[in-house]
Amino acid sequence: MADKPKASWGSGELYDLLCLMMLGTCIWVMGVQLGAFVALDRFIIDYGLGNLFKLGFFMGLGAVAANAFKSLRLRKAMRERDAAETLAAETARHDPLTGLANRRLFVERLNERRATGAGERLTVLVIDLDRFKPVNELYGYEAGNEILCTVGERLVRTLPANATVARLDSDEFAALVESRAGSDSPAKLAQAVIEALSLPVWWRGHEIRIGASVGVAAAGPSAGNADTVIQAADLAMGQAKRDGRGTYRVFENAMDEALKARARLEVDLRVAIATGQIEPFYQPVVQLPSQTVTGFEVLARWHHPELGLLMPTTFIPVAEEIGLIGELSYLILRQACVDARAWPSHLQIAVNIAPQQFQDPELTQRILAILTETSFPAHRLEVEITETAIVQDLAATRATLSALQALGVRVALDDFGTGYSSLYHLRELRFDKLKIDRSYVNSIAEGDERAKLVDAIIKLGSSLGLVTTAEGIETETSVIWLASQGCDYGQGYLFGKPMPGTEVRRRLNEGLLDTGENPLVSQDARQIVVSDAAA
Repeated sequence: MADKPKASWGSGELYDLLCLMMLGTCIWVMGVQLGAFVALDRFIIDYGLGNLFKLGFFMGLGAVAANAFKSLRLRKAMRERDAAETLAAETARHDPLTGLANRRLFVERLNERRATGAGERLTVLVIDLDRFKPVNELYGYEAGNEILCTVGERLVRTLPANATVARLDSDEFAALVESRAGSDSPAKLAQAVIEALSLPVWWRGHEIRIGASVGVAAAGPSAGNADTVIQAADLAMGQAKRDGRGTYRVFENAMDEALKARARLEVDLRVAIATGQIEPFYQPVVQLPSQTVTGFEVLARWHHPELGLLMPTTFIPVAEEIGLIGELSYLILRQACVDARAWPSHLQIAVNIAPQQFQDPELTQRILAILTETSFPAHRLEVEITETAIVQDLAATRATLSALQALGVRVALDDFGTGYSSLYHLRELRFDKLKIDRSYVNSIAEGDERAKLVDAIIKLGSSLGLVTTAEGIETETSVIWLASQGCDYGQGYLFGKPMPGTEVRRRLNEGLLDTGENPLVSQDARQIVVSDAAA
């Protein structure tokens, strides 16, 4: 809504002055025409009141001057107040850092343009910066502020002159664009924005590269109110990020349905963790080449009351995003310790630790508390970390590994070859095992070149004194080849599918699983891998 026009203090004072002048003129005319001034002169002379009247005149003149001065001061104060109100109104509608419109002004402009009937031609773009958080962490907030200002300037230059550009949040921007005959389509504008924001920014000799993901939504009458249009563009932007970042997506109704399903899944996941709907399933792990069962890999499964049995790929990413991965992992670890406590004492278990958990300084204490609570020996536990967790903070990773190994817990590097680890990391961090990712194992039959990669990983592990485990084994041919190359352990559907703890207990009791309970076999050959985040 537009602000109401305010009265001008200058025009108000002029009007009052003119009224007083007219009143004075009328009194003067009456005095002259009716002879009142002549009678007044005679009265002053006859009674000697000249000096008194002069005193009154000058006192009146002083009072007029005082009133005039007071009026000027009041006028100045009112102007300052009006200026302050104007500045406050501008500040309330603009981002103080970039000078762009803020969310409030953006919504007002969108509503105003739609009210004029231009809604069918209006498009909203929501732009979210990629890789912006590391800028603040590596270079500081001063560099981050410089990036945001540069982004604002580039958006203004890239988009049409009549576009409204706003900063909605920390690193989220928006643009309101009207499509006209001969103008670029919203898709082309979105691509132009991505290209402009992908150019490097130079700050104090550093070349900083970010990027952007863009969501596009039409603002027609059927799109709902302004907030709904912005939310639709935001949903499309989120889809662009999930599809790999550095791209744009146009809003579709299916995105809204997916968001609602995701929201329901979040609510259900919180209930599932609180009520124990998620439990560990166990898949056999064998020693090569004998194929003697040495343990089980434990995979999280969710018994959803409506959707049935859900795989980890459905809910683990959700748990990570809403900050529940730690609580879920400890739940799985605790139940796995309880289950494995009843198994033969030479079997070990290992738990997969998410990268977010591995940065928790209390991780070791939390694991120790669970081991103490369940009376499960630390030397029977192995934890797995992915290569992503290594690169986040090498010093913190080293400290955590050392603390866990000091307890007697073993540490394995999971999915080796798919992340960011290097020989430097393997040298600096003391692992006990390398787990070869299933994608490498499945490619063995595709040719000698693929097989050489697996062979190199096995030999690398052996040279570093690390035990190796191959995941995803499905054929006897793979077993024979891996064993011949020196791979220590294997797991996959060839040896059995994941099963609940009650089924593992039954098979162990009935002797259906050959665990090779031989006291001469080293504990290194007896392992259960518990992975709450593995599929």
